[in-house]
Amino acid sequence: MSGRRREAPGLFSFSAAVGAGIMASYGVEERGCPHSLEFRVFFKDDKGEYISPLHDIPMYADAHKGWLSKSASRVLHNLSSSLVRENSLGQKDVFNMVVEVPRWTNAKMEIGTKDPLNPIKQDVKKGKLRYVANVFPYKGYIWNYGAIPQTWEDPDHRDENTGCCGDNDPVDVCEIGSKVCSRGEVIQVKVLGTLALIDEGETDWKVIAINIEDPDAASYKNIDDVRRLKPGYLEATVDWFRRYKVPDGKPENKFAFNGEFKDKNFALDVIKTTHEFWKALIYKKKEGGEMNCTNATLSDSPFHLNQAAAKAIVDALPDCGPANPIPADVDKWFYYEKQ
Repeated sequence: MSGRRREAPGLFSFSAAVGAGIMASYGVEERGCPHSLEFRVFFKDDKGEYISPLHDIPMYADAHKGWLSKSASRVLHNLSSSLVRENSLGQKDVFNMVVEVPRWTNAKMEIGTKDPLNPIKQDVKKGKLRYVANVFPYKGYIWNYGAIPQTWEDPDHRDENTGCCGDNDPVDVCEIGSKVCSRGEVIQVKVLGTLALIDEGETDWKVIAINIEDPDAASYKNIDDVRRLKPGYLEATVDWFRRYKVPDGKPENKFAFNGEFKDKNFALDVIKTTHEFWKALIYKKKEGGEMNCTNATLSDSPFHLNQAAAKAIVDALPDCGPANPIPADVDKWFYYEKQ
């Protein structure tokens, strides 16, 4: 089982079971007041050193480096083929996922791609914190929502399938398991398929995955299993992404492939490609614009920084304080007819 433990105000540690009683641990340190412009969630490894959740957490779940011991890595590698197996692309199907938004919540939290060490923070538009509206019948996000580390959707690369360039973010994940995760938790997920959202003219992949700790994880091997075992869930996912910006006065979102989900192998290919884009970015073979590539573990990257510099970044922000109240209108239901 995974767990979250408070160590001190603003400090939390997580444990993630990966099999045979082996636990991986890490910590998050909150700065500023939740639901404020200054709020940040920084990440630490099992040695208490600051890291970037985007650049320093490995993409593959059995490549934790500092996060898992060698014995734990072997346990995960030897899990049954329903969890970790080679596919036709020569890739494993279990990845790390950084949870940005727990299911049923509304605050639009995201990895700060432009900030040093890429802490999780709340998105801001026109100086105001962003909250996702409740578009009937949905309450906030309908999955645990997050990202696969060490991936990057290159804004200069035009995808041959969608005809649109990337959105300059890591690959998003919709985790469909039964557990409501915590913000900042790192879980291991099995990839099942993907949806190609076209968000304001940019390709914005939404990978569908399930937590390997979920009691029913072994029953899910591909996107068709989601359709079979969770009737209506994929349709609700398309509907949610289509309409979630309408309360903000924007038109409905569009999709590639007429809103059809692509299968597991297609999704794995997307992840592999975006990982190659990330490698070009982190080793400065590709310019990333405002993307911040500071990292604490990739010593051969030109963006590597030491712990003294990392600590200075965190210490420059205010200490964690009590949460600000969430605006009352966040609980409002929005009703409108589909276009």
